[in-house]
Amino acid sequence: MKLIIVESPTKEKTISKFLNTASDEYIVKSSYGHVRDLPKNSLGVDEKNNFKPYYVILPKAKKIISELKNISQKAQEVYIATDYDREGESIAWHLIELLGLDEKEVKRITFHEITPKAIFEALKNPRGIDKNLVDAQQARRIIDRLVGYKLSPLLWKKIANKLSAGRVQSVALRFIYDREKEIENFTPQEYWSVEGEFYKDALENSLKANLTHIDNKKLDKLDINSKEDAEEIVKDIKNNSIGEILEIKKEEKLKSPPAPFITSTLQQEASKKLKFSPSKTMFVAQSLYEGVDLGKHGRVGLITYMRTDSTYVSDYAIEELRKFIKEKFSENYLSPSIRKYKTKLKNAQEAHEAIRPTNVYYVPEEIKSYLTQDQYKLYELIWKRFLVTQMKDMKYQSIKLKIKVATRYIFESEFKKLLFDGYTIIFPEEKQDDNLAFIDNITTNDILYLKSCTMKQHFTEPPARYTEASLIKELEKNGIGRPSTYATIVDTLKIRGYVKLKERKFYITELGKKVTEILLGYFPEIVDKSYTAKIEDMLDSISQGKKKWQAVVSLCYIPLTKNLQKAMLEIKSKNEILSDKKCELCGGEMIIRESKYGKFLACKNFPKCKYKLSYENSEIKSK
Repeated sequence: MKLIIVESPTKEKTISKFLNTASDEYIVKSSYGHVRDLPKNSLGVDEKNNFKPYYVILPKAKKIISELKNISQKAQEVYIATDYDREGESIAWHLIELLGLDEKEVKRITFHEITPKAIFEALKNPRGIDKNLVDAQQARRIIDRLVGYKLSPLLWKKIANKLSAGRVQSVALRFIYDREKEIENFTPQEYWSVEGEFYKDALENSLKANLTHIDNKKLDKLDINSKEDAEEIVKDIKNNSIGEILEIKKEEKLKSPPAPFITSTLQQEASKKLKFSPSKTMFVAQSLYEGVDLGKHGRVGLITYMRTDSTYVSDYAIEELRKFIKEKFSENYLSPSIRKYKTKLKNAQEAHEAIRPTNVYYVPEEIKSYLTQDQYKLYELIWKRFLVTQMKDMKYQSIKLKIKVATRYIFESEFKKLLFDGYTIIFPEEKQDDNLAFIDNITTNDILYLKSCTMKQHFTEPPARYTEASLIKELEKNGIGRPSTYATIVDTLKIRGYVKLKERKFYITELGKKVTEILLGYFPEIVDKSYTAKIEDMLDSISQGKKKWQAVVSLCYIPLTKNLQKAMLEIKSKNEILSDKKCELCGGEMIIRESKYGKFLACKNFPKCKYKLSYENSEIKSK
């Protein structure tokens, strides 16, 4: 008997079906996620002994570890098939330690997709534990623990209980804080635009164009900045109501399909198109990856691994996709050459694959009845995005017109004429412009007549607030966090009460502002995007065997501890405002305090007396 250990019961179920169909020599068991971690109630890191971690078995894992130990002792071979990222490698190492297995004897297998082909291929090519990946994950965990456990007590004492600071979440909060400051300091500026509508022979055919030049000078957005100026220009144009076509510029252009999804782009697109939060996207994607029962097709993993920063696609998947496009859409829609996408992100794991269907022949509409509504929506999004990657470019004609009125004014208009839809048969573009027939009947030097000339008032707008999608894009752009952490970062900011999501946009709370301002004042490295990105780079260096994990932890630890004592001494404690109420239990004074949930009244004799009262319902007056 050979034992295969995975980390998820759903994964266990799917892989068991593949292997039991082929033979009965394998038994698949789940660890049900992480089995060991740093303790909850203490730091768990020996700061004086090279940051040695003290791990404890998670309560939920005790029974599971006992069962796995019994089975592993009877097994001829033990395979550990946890996910192939740092976290998966770390779980594999912890399992080996807890089960008392010989690291040299254990076979580590990984795969991008849960399909029979991928599983059997992995079983033929096992490897050992990648200690560099384990060290990188250990360094991340210890750094995050040190930052969290060192800074959080400061926030509890100086602001409110139950707050937290995190290495990556604090930078994400800083982005939202800075954007809030930009919005607060923004002064709108007035400007005006002028639009002309022209016709040639019949009033029913016309085109609209924007005023772009006056006296051969290109207008900047803010050049027409008053109603009086705009009225004068419109009046002059109306008095000279005949225009001449100066130029018709036609150019054929191609537009290529987007790259297949990686974690960040999937979360962004699911947020925009499906209104999914990042955590919901990952939850649904996990269920598609681990396997869905497709009736006569059996239990199948529908997508490749959903935590990835690589746009690489395997050759066999490309070959299958190109065959599918030929069959379903004809060769006319197949890109003439194989299209391969280069990953733009620094330190991306090129051995990993993009997020794609495991089998493009599982057409979303045909398997819809086996999926939940959310699974269907997300699978269709992934399937379509992958499908277009090997389809022909969209081909269109760009048509640019210049119209001169009098000698002073030039209007411009731009149109798009679709020549071949290509991949947009799957992702329809905006509608083709309606007045193309009119454009086909005009040539340079033709005379046009002014039908109308209108002006419109505008005001410059402040920078847009971050959405969940745009915040993830910003984190990715700055090299902060990794595919496995984006959803958690966003969720933590909401859970801690540092931000509120209104109409899918982030608003920083007063609590979020206070926390950020303390960190900016005393721990600038913690909220510095370049410093945080540098740490991510160093974690990657550990995973590549180029750096020792203890040295990287030390680089974070030194500035943190240096500033902590200073902050404790200098920052004033949270205000304790006395109310006119008395404690109903001990008669002590009641004070107004603040937590992440807002204000409340508490007895000043806390912790001896734990009486407290809702602020909103107390009808108090502060002294």
